[in-house]
Amino acid sequence: MHPLAAAEVPQRLTATYGTGFGEEGRAWLAGLPALAAEMLDRWELRRVGPAAAGETSLVLPVLSRRGTPAVLRLQMPREETAAALIGLRAWNGEGMVRLLDHDPGSSSMLLERLDGARTLSSIDDDDRAMSTLAELHARLVAVPAPRGLRGLGDIAAEMLEQVPRAITILADPAERQLLRSWASAVAELADEPGDRLLHWDLHYDNVLAAQREPWIAIDPEPLAGDPGFDLWPALDSRWDDVVAPGDAPRIVRRRFDLLTEVLGLDRPRATGWTLGRLLQNSLWDIEDGATRLAPPSVTLAASLRNH
Repeated sequence: MHPLAAAEVPQRLTATYGTGFGEEGRAWLAGLPALAAEMLDRWELRRVGPAAAGETSLVLPVLSRRGTPAVLRLQMPREETAAALIGLRAWNGEGMVRLLDHDPGSSSMLLERLDGARTLSSIDDDDRAMSTLAELHARLVAVPAPRGLRGLGDIAAEMLEQVPRAITILADPAERQLLRSWASAVAELADEPGDRLLHWDLHYDNVLAAQREPWIAIDPEPLAGDPGFDLWPALDSRWDDVVAPGDAPRIVRRRFDLLTEVLGLDRPRATGWTLGRLLQNSLWDIEDGATRLAPPSVTLAASLRNH
């Protein structure tokens, strides 16, 4: 199979880099076929399947010279990719996809190959899926954050600075008050941001089936902080299924109880940092032009109120 043709680059990746990263992103896209060829040659890899993509990376299934299955991940060098490398090395394959090789100049990574066709979303029983995710999550946050990562304290301070302006943009007075309450929760916790190694995006679709372990996490966006700030992606997993029965608060509370119990978290503190995550998501939405809070965020916050 040839290294990579420009026409093979998935539209999802083209859209992200073509619009979200400006001229630098478009230049990186133009050079992607050449980069793929270079890395395949340098690491003596052979392509064995079609290209796939996330929001910011291209993934090629490959075989090493010795026949070992792996994936070649190509992405533009950014702060997030540097953080991912720090996290992958710190976890060293414990519950996390293994880093096999890395090119510092291009941020290219060679990773172990997992079963990309089977995620935790394939488990219909939500309690079983969430228990599996919680146990994996507990292993990941047991690792102290290494040096070189962004800290939750800095992120919390940045969020609190943005709140006054964001409040003026929201159209609904009730939602303005809700945003203030989320900010208050963060302000109460900001002096103790935590020091654990967080995944920052651990949801059902970022956990894949594997051979060396039943389930392994992928695509970390590492951060140093309190594990409570890491719960929202799990609570939000398969959200359409959560709201479909018309009993979202019960399901959210059950998920929250399971996560906090398995991770051994203080519940009020975990609630506060989860509200902080809703605040972060809302600030991003407002920056992108939103004038209303996202309905799932409002529902999730209401589900945890006084729980």
